[in-house]
Amino acid sequence: MVLNVWAHGNKVFNLYKGKPIVAMTCGMGHLGPASISNLAKDLRRKLCTNGDPLLIDPDDYTIGEVAEKALAFFQGRYEAIDPPVGNHGFEFWVGGYGSNCDNAEIWKVSLQSGEWLPLELIANQDQDGHVSFGGQPQAINRLLLGFDPALGDALSELGMPPDAVPGILEQLQARLATPLVHPAMPIQDAINLAEFLVDLTKRYFAFLPNADIVGGATDIATVTKHEGFKWIARKHHYDAALNPRETDHV
Repeated sequence: MVLNVWAHGNKVFNLYKGKPIVAMTCGMGHLGPASISNLAKDLRRKLCTNGDPLLIDPDDYTIGEVAEKALAFFQGRYEAIDPPVGNHGFEFWVGGYGSNCDNAEIWKVSLQSGEWLPLELIANQDQDGHVSFGGQPQAINRLLLGFDPALGDALSELGMPPDAVPGILEQLQARLATPLVHPAMPIQDAINLAEFLVDLTKRYFAFLPNADIVGGATDIATVTKHEGFKWIARKHHYDAALNPRETDHV
């Protein structure tokens, strides 16, 4: 059951200022009384605080190591609250470049109805032309893969043997997938594609019945080998002209 839909949550973070490390969250917007936005900033502080168990060496770290520390941090926070009742999910994606690393990685921290899943490597140098996405995937799945995520369940309910479903879905994806990404595409085109896919999802859910669960302004950031973390589009709850000394808050 949806109780509230907030349109102004922050879901993209530079996890270590000055380093090419980015995080994105989807699913639950808070753990207990603390928003995921505030918790992400707490994690960022721990990653760069001397003596903290979650400290990383800014000159010698991997993205997998950062993801492991993010998992430990959120597990600890989750255990300290009264767990939500019923189905609930939380994802925290950690990506970027490790120190002295030529290739980027993306890892995913996942909570599903009280169970923490093993860390998942979503993308590395082996996934050329790969688009990773989470949250509400229906619209993007239909566009990029050619079918809705619920197709497998529908086929099973229609009588297809369950052990045959994965193979059928794999064949359908091979035939119907839309190749919109090339590993050497310019970064501006990658930005435009990401913005298009987010806008597609927002418009898709805007017309569905029930609560409008995807919406609000879109924050966009890039992480590249040479330029590092850069904000492309972001929202502020304050006017920059009134806060001339403030340069960053996410």
